[in-house]
Amino acid sequence: MKKLVGILLSPIFYLSFFGMLCLFHPIQWVCYKVFGYKAHKKSVDILNFFLTYSQLTLLNSVKFINTQNLPLDRPIIFVSNHQSMYDIPSLIWFLRKHAPKFISKIELTKGIPSISFNLKYGGGANIDRKDSKQSVGELIKLGRRMKENNWSTVIFAEGTRAKDGKVKSFHVGGIATLMKVVPNALLVPVAIENSWKIVRFGAYPLGIGLDLKWTVLPHLNTAQKNPEEITLDLEQAIRKHLNQQ
Repeated sequence: MKKLVGILLSPIFYLSFFGMLCLFHPIQWVCYKVFGYKAHKKSVDILNFFLTYSQLTLLNSVKFINTQNLPLDRPIIFVSNHQSMYDIPSLIWFLRKHAPKFISKIELTKGIPSISFNLKYGGGANIDRKDSKQSVGELIKLGRRMKENNWSTVIFAEGTRAKDGKVKSFHVGGIATLMKVVPNALLVPVAIENSWKIVRFGAYPLGIGLDLKWTVLPHLNTAQKNPEEITLDLEQAIRKHLNQQ
């Protein structure tokens, strides 16, 4: 029955989601070209509010839990598991006070309304996975921007999406590079639940009636630990919260 309802509701969701991407593309352009970064960021935040709550058209609930008293005057590296493309809008919207940036494939900087423009001009890192030198260089530039602006970054440390919701082993590379460039950054794990179920049948039909949840967990004590140990601690914190130990 849910799959049948998903067949009926998925077109409504796609009209809402991609309609917002098309609507905000020229808005982003004007904000950035005429008014600068702050106006552009505000337009991106508002866009991602609408993208986040477009899930309501699928009867999916959105719950973001953040009981941590995180500083606004210090860079933060949020490290999260990754289940679907729909993880990202909620992270942008609910963490907007921390100005979260993302590490994305360079291929995404072309051809996608709103998203490509934001990736080009929003301050994140766009990496070529076939060029390790370019990738490291982009991460270093991102780290410098984090230091200069007290920005934060979200890293999906698994590298690829977990299509069944099971947490994969975390990669240390990106975390280690940013820690080296931004040694005062706070390391904060974020656990994502159930967004993989949105696309469990693929792009159509989409999953309905889901309890989508993002939980910000306590930051790590990184004193006297190397990047490998810290990365494992981040992974274990998320696994523990999701009961996947």
